[in-house]
This record gives sequence, C-alpha cells and structure tokens, in this order.
Amino acid sequence: MSNPILAIRDLTIDLPEGSDRPHAVENLTLDIHPREIVCIVGESGSGKSITSFTTMGLLPKALKPSAGEVVFDGRDVLKLSSAEHARLRGKRMAMVFQEPMSALNPCYTVGNQIEEMFEQHTALGAAERKARTIRLLEEVRLPEPERIYASYPHQLSGGQRQRIVIAMALALDPALLIADEPTTALDLSTQAQILHLFKELREKHSAGIMFVTHDFDVVAEIADKVIVMQHGRIVEQGPAEEVLNRPRHPYTRKLIDAVPRRAAEEDRGLAKKPPVLTVAGLQKTYRTKKTMFKPAREVHACKDIEFSVREGETLGIVGESGSGKSTLVKCMIRLEDPDDGSVLVRGNNIAVYSRRGLHPYRKEIQIVFQDPYGSLNPRRTIGDQLVEGPVNFGVRRSVAYERARELMRIVRLEPDALNRYPAQFSGGQRQRICIARALMVEPKVLIADEAVSALDVSVQKEVLLLLKEIRDKMGLTVLFITHDLRVAAQICDNLIVMQQGRIVERGSVDDVFGAPKHPYTQKLLAAQPGKAWQVPDISKLPPPDLLAGGLA
Repeated sequence: MSNPILAIRDLTIDLPEGSDRPHAVENLTLDIHPREIVCIVGESGSGKSITSFTTMGLLPKALKPSAGEVVFDGRDVLKLSSAEHARLRGKRMAMVFQEPMSALNPCYTVGNQIEEMFEQHTALGAAERKARTIRLLEEVRLPEPERIYASYPHQLSGGQRQRIVIAMALALDPALLIADEPTTALDLSTQAQILHLFKELREKHSAGIMFVTHDFDVVAEIADKVIVMQHGRIVEQGPAEEVLNRPRHPYTRKLIDAVPRRAAEEDRGLAKKPPVLTVAGLQKTYRTKKTMFKPAREVHACKDIEFSVREGETLGIVGESGSGKSTLVKCMIRLEDPDDGSVLVRGNNIAVYSRRGLHPYRKEIQIVFQDPYGSLNPRRTIGDQLVEGPVNFGVRRSVAYERARELMRIVRLEPDALNRYPAQFSGGQRQRICIARALMVEPKVLIADEAVSALDVSVQKEVLLLLKEIRDKMGLTVLFITHDLRVAAQICDNLIVMQQGRIVERGSVDDVFGAPKHPYTQKLLAAQPGKAWQVPDISKLPPPDLLAGGLA
C-alpha cells in the first residue's frame, strides 16, 4: 500500500481543568491513504470532531495537544505556525462542515465565495477563476451552473448548499478531504447523491477522505475502513465489512445494536379505537409577487391532504425536503393558516377558529421540534419553561411544578434538574426535556418533527423507546415526521408518503416498505444508504472481545 496522506501518532489533547475527564483525545493513532475513505464513528463527546479540527488547525484555544504528532505532507502540522497552516488549508487539505448555511457567507454569491479560494492561493485572472468555478459546479452535479454561480446561499436548497461547500473544498484539488457529519440533515435522495459524489471524488482526485459520522447506514455505504471512538480513545478499527458485521468491542456492539430496525408488526387493536385527529381537504399555497428580477410564482405546498389518526396510533409522514411535511405540520398546529380544509381534533375544527378562539384548543396538539437547543430558552431554567404552558391555561404554579417533577421522572431525568439551564444538559437530555414540556398540558396529539434525526444512534434509540413508552402509557396519538426510513419503520404503525404537497402512498409499515406501489416510494427506498447491509443481530454473534480496546 502507498504511504499514508495523513499519519496521526499517539495524539493526546488535554481538556481544561474541571472537565469530567482529562483528555478530549488520548493516544490516538490512525492512517489515511490515497483513495481511501476512513469513517470515524462514535457518540457525541467521543473525540471524532476534535480529531478532524486538530488536523485542520481549527482547535478551540481552550484545547491543547500535549503529546503525539499529526504528519501531513511529511510535516507535523502541530508544529506549524498559523500562517503555515493557513497556506495548507484549502490548497492541500480541506473540510466540509455539517451545516453549509453556517459555513457560507450570506452576503456574497456562491460564485464569489468559491472564487476566493483561487484568489487566495493562485495567480489566476478573473476570467479563468470564473471558468474554473463553473467547472466545479458542474463536477458536483449542480443544475444550471451559471444561475447557481450568481445565487446567494439562501436561494438554494440544503443539498445544493452542501454541494457548494464540497465544490469550495475541491477547488484546489486537496490531497486530504475531511467531512464532518455532512449528510446528517439531508433527506434520503439528497444524501444518496452526496454520498455518491464523495465516492466519485475519491476516484477522480485520488484524495484520502476522513468522514466523521454517527450514521451506520452511511458507514456501510461508503467506508473502506472504520474507526470507532469512545471517550477520546480508539476502541476498534478495521475494514468496514469486518467492523460492521463482526464487531469485537462491546461499545461497537452497543452502537450497532442501537441502529433502528423494522419492528415486527403487532396488533394493538387500533382499528377499534376512535379517530383523534382527522385532516380533510387541506390546502396551502404560497404566492410570490412579480418583481423586476423574478416572475410571480405559486407553490402548492399542500394539495387535498386527507388522513385520520386513531387513539394510540403512531402515523409516520415521510418524504424529501420540499414535499410538504413541515407545511402540513404548521397548518395542523396553526402556525400557518390553511387556505382550505379542516383539521379536526376530537371533533373540533381548529382550522377555522380565530386566534382568540383557538387558545383553549392549543393544548390538544403539541409539537417536539428537531433542534432541542434552539427550542429552549438558554436564559431560563428548565422548570420555568416546563410550567409556562399549564400556567397559561390557568393551572396554579405549584400544581404545575408537581406535574413537571412527575414528567421529569417519566422521561428518566432527576426532578432536581428543573433548577438547571439548557446548556447543562446533553443533546439527548434536552430532547427528553422538550418531550416533557410538550406533555405538560396533557395533549391528545403529539407531533415529533424530525425529533431524532440529529441524535447519536444510542441516544436516538433511548428517545424512540421513550416515545413508545409514553404513547402506550398515556394513550397518546403520535405524528412522526422523518426522512429516516429505518426510524419510521421502528416506531410507526402506519405511514403516509408525501411528494410535492400530495400524499402519493399510504398504508401499514409492512405494506409500504415491503411492497411499495408508487414510483416515488420505490425511489426513496432505493436511496436508503447501506440498504445492502443487514444489521447484525448482536445476540447471535460470538462473545465480545473485552480486550479489544485500542486496536491498531
């Protein structure tokens, strides 16, 4: 095998005093070779992102490497000055971040931002810079490159913005490409295109790729080698096929065991239960006015949406970005007013009530959003935020606090955590707090809008089990909006599939996934990453290797 592009040897990075452990990364050793995709997996706090930031010279000032070396292009990058490292970034090594909207400047066109790479590192003239930028846009499979070149980030979809960031990273043909969770927030079709693009780029540019992720389906789709990290240490590494199908370390087994699986169909007697939520003839159209630069547009976000959900049922709503899922949810909870149709909650059509008339019914239907940190006020304690809803509906504060303590136990958090602030909790804990807050007003319908898509697989498993437990314990009706088909298959009783504002298929999980009828549903299933990977039944594998920690 050729010499490695990147060789990390015995790297240790210390955490500040007072942290729960001494090191962010400890005695880490790994190699990345040309045309090799190395996936680094592990839960939040395992050291994945710290490893990538160290390589790029982007470590926060509070973190300092105390031992080891990171050899790239024959030099230890830990010993380079800031100016020397800056000359490497973009030209010889590049990074693709998780959130492209944050990585792009909203005040400049994407063409300007890609061209900046050539301005900083080459002597090319303006015409050649533009020509190369257009070629890059074509290479990452963006439609209408000239239009995209002149567009601002907010005018593009999430998948298009991610491809722009990849184009910027590829501008100077780097030898090492680092991708930090680049597909987490993307729908299946866009994710499939991005993963295919990474595989193409590996072959075309002979680059070595460090791919940081928590999604084992993505790992199964693209990885040549897998490195599993826990608490800053490598606990297992090896060829992807070996690590995924015959994991040796207990921690690797725990992560793989948490990958969502299709649940066995069970008869929970839902057919005999009354409908709690009925949506009929729901319509929502967005219109933009004609301007000097743009023609008038009409976007039919929801067209003739009809479905019913019974007491205790979990209905999954799946589809790509732009399919109308979020607009449907906004109309159901009246964050948007539908143009036509009805939303019946226990027989009350909340679609026609005025804002004042709607108030008593708001507690009937509650929502848990994707980003728990953005959903909570960082300046208020958890207790204050949980009791706000019941107090607004006339419940005494002392009674509301008692209810909050009870719900904290239900979501497996200590009641005394009510006195703490959101920043003092992990992502999974914050999501459980958001679930508790939604349950404070005793709703009949709970909407989970991409509520687990950004969570580690082990935390995701905990939240899904919690939602099932609460649904069965409280008789809740749950609407589960997701782009992750494995998650939908695990928690949902029935599914509806949306495309361009319409429902194109509906039925039980087994019917929709086992024998999809509509071409769009078939396309979604075909786009599922790692579909050829059968998640191993950990209980049937040989006993774990308890000495597997730190495998080289």
